Amino acid sequence: MMNQIKIIKNRSDIGAGTRGSDMGIDAIEIAAINANNDYFTKYDFVDVETENESIYNKVKNAYSKRIEHVSYQCERVCTAVSNSLNEQSFPLVISGDHSSALGTISGIKKAFPNKRLGVVWIDAHADMHSPYTSPSGNIHGMPLAAAIGEDNFESRINKVSESSIHYWDNMKNMGIKGPKLKPEDLVYFGVRDTEEPEDNQIKKLSLRNYMVHEVRHRGLEVCVDEALDKLKDCDMIYISFDVDSMDCDLISYGTGTPVSKGFDEFEIIKIINKIIESKKVICMEFVEVNPLLDNKGNKMGETAFVVLDAVTNTLTKILKNK
Repeated sequence: MMNQIKIIKNRSDIGAGTRGSDMGIDAIEIAAINANNDYFTKYDFVDVETENESIYNKVKNAYSKRIEHVSYQCERVCTAVSNSLNEQSFPLVISGDHSSALGTISGIKKAFPNKRLGVVWIDAHADMHSPYTSPSGNIHGMPLAAAIGEDNFESRINKVSESSIHYWDNMKNMGIKGPKLKPEDLVYFGVRDTEEPEDNQIKKLSLRNYMVHEVRHRGLEVCVDEALDKLKDCDMIYISFDVDSMDCDLISYGTGTPVSKGFDEFEIIKIINKIIESKKVICMEFVEVNPLLDNKGNKMGETAFVVLDAVTNTLTKILKNK
């Protein structure tokens, strides 16, 4: 039975198109210090070794940039998450770019290969591209495609190198061989910036996306209850929170791919807390704070910490009562 939190710090940004999210963890920690909050001294933590020096290498695979290094990085995250779960600690992952989520999901399944995993993906983006469909080649837009094992050949626009295919196959089979979750066990909150290949996948796989206007119109509790009912057959839930799910005009532009008309931080807290209260949450991840892009000082780091602190309080109560 899990009774303690372990923070996994993954200072990597090589899966993103813009540098700087590797400093997102520091931005969040500075926000805690400035708030006179001892959050980061309360919990055990592990710093994951990175491949950040690879940004100086020439990009070999245009449609899956630095895929070999992202693959290695995800393997490290996978190991850290799996080890934490095997130690009966709750892995709270704080990462740079969102490619890390593949490592996290793979680590959960490596620890519990026979349990059914549900994923709540709170993000402005679907992250359902593959090297065959990505217009940018940035792998932070691909973790869910790898986790579900979907290449989306029907929407193929890129001719992918043998090297990329090799590492992409490694990523799809990370932790355990084959898909880590079923499409019906994935729920989106806040996705509003997608490309046609992703739209095709969302339609084909019948993925559920609770957009911001729907959550506000129908009611947050109604939508989250509905999402939890959809995941009722799952043994465990992973929550992945990308800060670009929040409204960049309201909060700040301190993230790699900011999108307007998102949630505010209080809505995010309520969504995550309600899911935690289901007692099925086994891991959480916070990603994509980029202080180099922040137009309001360290506003995104500060807001991310407000969310982190609030949901950790709820999580701690749940863990104590399990």
